[in-house]
Amino acid sequence: MVMAERDDQPPIRVVDRRWWARGDTEESVDEVGVRKPTYVEDLERRLADQTAQLQAALTERRRVADEFDAVRQRMRRDTAREVDRARRAILAELLDVVDNLDRAIAAARGTSGAGTSAESLVTGVELVRDQFLAKLAAFGVTRFASQGQPFDAARHEAVSMMPVENPAQDETVVSVVTEGYTIGDELLRAARVVVGKAAAAQRTN
Repeated sequence: MVMAERDDQPPIRVVDRRWWARGDTEESVDEVGVRKPTYVEDLERRLADQTAQLQAALTERRRVADEFDAVRQRMRRDTAREVDRARRAILAELLDVVDNLDRAIAAARGTSGAGTSAESLVTGVELVRDQFLAKLAAFGVTRFASQGQPFDAARHEAVSMMPVENPAQDETVVSVVTEGYTIGDELLRAARVVVGKAAAAQRTN
């Protein structure tokens, strides 16, 4: 028995969700189907911002490093020029000493008489020596006295020992081989000296 359709029932609608039945493309379905959540998009946006900030910081760091290298190289060049200028000034001062030595030698050669010539040469060399010591003093270099002073290992270098009869000369400098010098408050070169050594019997008396 076939039941007659009733006119008061709504018609049945069938929706075909297959993409090929609707005429949609597979790409549009994928785009709708994989839409990222809002929090994921926010994280990606924050990551992009952080990446941009990191790149900017790295660029600034490279710029600062390049500037630092340039300043360091410029300081090295300036320091080298200052050292060279100071060295030239010192050498120019020492040339005056050489000039005076030349004059002393020329004066000794031009003086008649062997004794007079030798005496003039010695006098001239002594004057040049004094001038040279004065120029060294201008640079803070001074000679310190060692002859007759008690031996000081911090300032003296003993090259030999010499027997002495006077007990007062025991452990004292009896001869100077090369003079010692200081620069400011620091030792520049120790004096090379001969140190007196009294006999044991003399030291006890």
